[in-house]
Amino acid sequence: MRKIIFFFLMVNFSFGQTFQQALDSLLEHKFPANSAGIAVLVIKNNQEIYKKGFGLANIEKKEAITPNTNFRMASVSKQFTAMCIILLEKQGKLSYEDNLLKFFPDFAPSVGTIIKIKHLLTHSSGIIDYEDLIPENQKKQILDDDVLELVKNQTTTYFEAGKQFRYSNTGFCLLEQIVEKVSGEKYSSFIEKNIFRPVGMLNTSMYSENAQIPNRAMGYTRNDKGEIAFSDQSITSATKGDGCVYTSLNDYKKWVIALQKNQLVNLETQLAKINFQLNNTSKFEYGFGWFNYLNSKNQLELYHTGSTCGFSNSVSIVPKSNYFFVFFSNIANNHGIEQPIYDLMKKYKLTDSEINFKFLLEQTR
Repeated sequence: MRKIIFFFLMVNFSFGQTFQQALDSLLEHKFPANSAGIAVLVIKNNQEIYKKGFGLANIEKKEAITPNTNFRMASVSKQFTAMCIILLEKQGKLSYEDNLLKFFPDFAPSVGTIIKIKHLLTHSSGIIDYEDLIPENQKKQILDDDVLELVKNQTTTYFEAGKQFRYSNTGFCLLEQIVEKVSGEKYSSFIEKNIFRPVGMLNTSMYSENAQIPNRAMGYTRNDKGEIAFSDQSITSATKGDGCVYTSLNDYKKWVIALQKNQLVNLETQLAKINFQLNNTSKFEYGFGWFNYLNSKNQLELYHTGSTCGFSNSVSIVPKSNYFFVFFSNIANNHGIEQPIYDLMKKYKLTDSEINFKFLLEQTR
């Protein structure tokens, strides 16, 4: 019996090593040690199958990427904004059915009376993209309250609220403002007190102009020649509700565990209240900062990407099977790496995810 157990242990060990070597080879080739790079984490059945960084977090300072490197999450941040709203709803301080006029009395009535919190949480509001309203001569970074000023007088929407899906950063910036109005606290204070501290994300922080972010990865992009160039901030990089969290593999893992254990709320139960189908033919729905669907095993799978001027991120979670895959990269437009990583995981039977990476990435643009 002992020989049989030992045999299976050795098979599992060899299997893990083979996958690690294959992924090492792929990532070492894609991300040279002297350039910007990537951090990858794969967990299966609560076991860390892979956790490693490649390349530099800061090229100028020659700081290597590690599992403790803090990357800008971009739209992966939306799930944290959404959790703030869930917690306030749980406390009875707001309802998903509340409309915008309840929080912003000077919002254009033709829009503010129709759009509800649930529409913002599901990208089904039809509200105008604030990026299209920024003045051409704007040089100072836009903040969430600036977004409110840009859109509150708009009297039209792209479509009637609740009728279509259209990804909206505007909506999550307004949600950030709602958190502040309802809680009476700064958003960064509320999220730290109610999310980061309770789940143990003690090295996670929010960006602000003069913030000191430990172990910070700087953002880069590839220029027309394919060379890596500095690209850390843009005029829209300071809004908090839609993309301002900085976190690491090690800290984000704590967030995933909290979701799996329903530590803050039961996310699946909450999704059932507001989930919005992307279109009539898609199996994917959206709610609370997550693309989601029930897989062939009738298990909920959560997915989201984050894209900004200097970062590309992706997370995929199946809470009930304790599966989790994430990559954080400090290179813009770097989502092409996701498919080859997934192909390796599928080859080594680490995942049977049905996520359509390309389709869902297109929904965020």
